[in-house]
Amino acid sequence: MIPDDPRAIVRSTTLTRFRLAPNPGPMSLHGTNSYVIAAPGVAGTVVVDPGPLDEPHLQELARAGAVELILLTHRHADHTAAAARFAELTGAPVRAKDPAHCHGGIPLADGEVIHAAGAEIRVLATPGHTSDSVCFHLPGDGARGSVLTGDTILGLGTTVLDYPDGTLGDYLASLDRLERLGPATVLPAHGPMLPALDTVVRAYRDHREDRLGQIRAALESLGAGAEVAEVADAVYAAVDPAVRPAAELSVAAQLQYLRLGSSTTTTPPGQ
Repeated sequence: MIPDDPRAIVRSTTLTRFRLAPNPGPMSLHGTNSYVIAAPGVAGTVVVDPGPLDEPHLQELARAGAVELILLTHRHADHTAAAARFAELTGAPVRAKDPAHCHGGIPLADGEVIHAAGAEIRVLATPGHTSDSVCFHLPGDGARGSVLTGDTILGLGTTVLDYPDGTLGDYLASLDRLERLGPATVLPAHGPMLPALDTVVRAYRDHREDRLGQIRAALESLGAGAEVAEVADAVYAAVDPAVRPAAELSVAAQLQYLRLGSSTTTTPPGQ
């Protein structure tokens, strides 16, 4: 989902358009996808994740329609840094799960249904990437609906768990929740849109299980008390140094998940 003209606001689905923010990088891929939600023929818009503090980017988003509401998928700066400025520019309130990132709006509630810009937007709490991560389900967006997944599901690669704020147990539960939405169109905050959420979720879950298997094998070799860096050396040996810190966060989250499971089991070792 890389537009030919990076300055353009591009149609993604019946109810959504997006503009790619100018913040490419190892963690943000080609940049943050800032979404504009509006039903056809409706003048008002909802903007999701205005992104980095880049004035031309914000001006283009503001020109897409009269902004009624600004929503944030989670707290990371590549999604939120421009929120206060965009609220000032448009007069629209900012709502997020975390009250610290709300500006003139109230925190989002899990299961809440928002009616704005001619669209129905359902709020789904999906912690794991971060504790405050949410997705926005648009059930009326085409035959199968769509889901703005923030960083919970990406268009390329897999999601980093921002441990200790994000945990693998929460993330796997969030994947289960998203899978129940069926083959909705995936509108990620980074990377291209994907055609079927349930299929993507199953691939994500398989990837996590594979990684857990690799980490179990590393622990058998290194010892149960191995440190994060040692396990990362074994499991992510070929990773780009630019994303090594993210790999270590994911390793820490997976070690916590495995060790928490072993600490709560009542089955004797070897049984």
